[in-house]
Amino acid sequence: MLKGIPKILSPELLKVLCEMGHGDRIVIADGNFPAESMGKDSIVIRMDGHGTCEILEAVLKVFPLDTYVEHPFNLMQVVKGDPVETPIWESYKELVREADDRGEALIGEIERFAFYEEARSAYAIIATGEGALYANIMLQKGVVV
Repeated sequence: MLKGIPKILSPELLKVLCEMGHGDRIVIADGNFPAESMGKDSIVIRMDGHGTCEILEAVLKVFPLDTYVEHPFNLMQVVKGDPVETPIWESYKELVREADDRGEALIGEIERFAFYEEARSAYAIIATGEGALYANIMLQKGVVV
């Protein structure tokens, strides 16, 4: 055990977050995301008993978001015409406002299939048990100052 580290961050996840360098990306995936097939060339960390919000909150305590790109935090865009609601995005915005002075301005959206393509080259994918639809997040690591 360590002081100041959220308990939800397993040794495996902490190691991965530490190994990542500036510009590397990590996906926090909802329960419907094809994490294993997308993550064939990545590290897949299973956290099936947890939701995306609790994982995001913990990750943002130790993970600097990139300051050299406009949107170091990206959501999977809802497919046009899909009647899905995304109330979980409001929770994400609140967590980002608490963690980063830039607030929700650093949140972008990536079209669904482009998100999948980018996820294939992510350093790691965290597979959660999140039941909300379109709850996938892609974070780009910044520098620790």
